[in-house]
Amino acid sequence: MSDCKVNKTFAEINRKIKDGEAVVVTAEEMIGIARELGPEDAARKVDVVTTGTFGIMCSSGAFLNFGHTKPRMRASKVFLNGVEAYAGVAAVDCYIGATQTREDDPLNKVFPGRFRYGGGHVIEDLVAGREVELLCYSYGTDCYPLREHRAKMTLKEFPDAVLLNPRNAYQNYNCAVNLSKRTIYTYMGILRPECMNANYSTSGQLSPLLNDPLYRTIGIGTRIFLGGGIGYVIGAGTQHSPSVKRSENGVVMGGAGTISVRGDLKGMSPKFLRGASLTGYGTSLNVGIGIPIPILNEDMAKFTSVADDEIMVPVVDYGSDYPEGAGKPLMYTTYGELRTGEITVDGRKVTTSPLSSYSAAREIASTLKEWIQSGRFLLGEAQETLPSVPFEGC
Repeated sequence: MSDCKVNKTFAEINRKIKDGEAVVVTAEEMIGIARELGPEDAARKVDVVTTGTFGIMCSSGAFLNFGHTKPRMRASKVFLNGVEAYAGVAAVDCYIGATQTREDDPLNKVFPGRFRYGGGHVIEDLVAGREVELLCYSYGTDCYPLREHRAKMTLKEFPDAVLLNPRNAYQNYNCAVNLSKRTIYTYMGILRPECMNANYSTSGQLSPLLNDPLYRTIGIGTRIFLGGGIGYVIGAGTQHSPSVKRSENGVVMGGAGTISVRGDLKGMSPKFLRGASLTGYGTSLNVGIGIPIPILNEDMAKFTSVADDEIMVPVVDYGSDYPEGAGKPLMYTTYGELRTGEITVDGRKVTTSPLSSYSAAREIASTLKEWIQSGRFLLGEAQETLPSVPFEGC
């Protein structure tokens, strides 16, 4: 870490939040402040920077407890609106994964491999207050004799409902193109042949982990905006890889960091938890996440003032390189260039499209800012930060 002249603590910032004195800005706003004042004075002025992202996060799901039946049952197979949930947990607990598809999906019968409804949609339906049909089967035991149970339930009727996502909020990600001669259907959307389009899916300068690239403040216990409610980081997400190549400003030039998160599903909103259906790929869940970044020193002021034009994005050929899991990126671009709607790949102009919503990310950052300013949301200090690697100059 550099020799910082400004040193704040979580306790000091939380005290200012309680007293209504904390200066809170979004990551977009911080860019202008840091450019005008410089990182040291920006660190003195600003206490918290809020971030946001809203996009497809496949590694998501919910633990649901549907309550004991009469007579009791140990469910071995569980379906919610026809989508199978994993029941190998306990008698009446199950885990519904966002990418689990409905086996009898009528769209799949007409177009194999295409699904209209899955686990992500079940989660959205629950959060929206809609009824879902619960169907359970069991082999029956002396202590749990019931073999079949069917009921219609709303979220409030589940004794417990916890959103628990193993991998969310990728720090950075690919821009996907397709150099093959056929259209391909991927989790990055439909990619037309011979590099006719380019899809990307990160909120850039608003993205939570890009505003704390070395994970100085984020870890177990960090309080966050999750799905419209309050949640927590419970550790590094699966595939967390902090050793990815970084640019001179310390920002990663690829996927790198991820987080695992948890929150009470009953406090969330369908506006920020929405089922997704990707043609030819399957189903997933759009998740809204916002993380407050405390400005403890000028290093954090520098990190939170990085703009789209300074964040490098690898352009990857999903027609051959991605399935094979090998090969270098075709090139690098920036989020600034991607947001113009067009990039140049091998001398050819290619139309770009975001799979994530920047406007929703901005709304999440603004909402989190309002929560903190009103004193209803205090910062949660990480009990253990995410695994990181040293980076010279930071």
